[in-house]
Amino acid sequence: MLTIFLTRHGHTDRSEPDRYLGQRVHAQLTERGRSEAQALGDRLAPVRFDRVISSPLGRAVDTAERVVGGRATVETDGRLAEMDYGDWEGLTIDEVQQQRADEYRAYDADPATYRIPGGESGLLLAERLTTLLDDVIAWWQAEPARGEHNVLLVGHASVNRALLAVSLGVTLRDFRRRFAQDWANLTVLRWSQPQAGPMLLLANDMSHLPGGAGSTWD
Repeated sequence: MLTIFLTRHGHTDRSEPDRYLGQRVHAQLTERGRSEAQALGDRLAPVRFDRVISSPLGRAVDTAERVVGGRATVETDGRLAEMDYGDWEGLTIDEVQQQRADEYRAYDADPATYRIPGGESGLLLAERLTTLLDDVIAWWQAEPARGEHNVLLVGHASVNRALLAVSLGVTLRDFRRRFAQDWANLTVLRWSQPQAGPMLLLANDMSHLPGGAGSTWD
């Protein structure tokens, strides 16, 4: 059995107002973001992680390290980096809607096929995430047989939503509409067979932030 625990990095100093933080804008966790990561770490303390894989961007790595607290080595993988927003990087959503209205309308209508100028389309994003999932599943299959394999993935809003669409068979055109990924949330996917696809056990759960804890994904 393979269980993937998926989360987004915590709140950053560039998170408000909401803007396109892709791969090129430096952002670091705020005190709030560090607290969110710690709360998630406290919730997941009973879980033994076989692998912890983070986006290489600093806000994600910092979150991953705070969540596992030295209990596991944090790997980085560029395939988990946030969507490349190209010319939109660093702009707020309002600025894109006002200054690049035609581009925004095309993206909003079909984020799968529309390629942001200088950046990625949803399809390009999905391609790299598919290879990441394939590699994780192949690693699971190659491991000696035992009860559970637990993997923590630490990513970003768009990359996580696209990963959920890819893994659950949801049309990529809808990845922004169908899934939410708040800061330091807990989303859990479980595979019982490699080719069967996962069961979504928990989605965008935030109950650890007000103090909730426990294995609510079973």
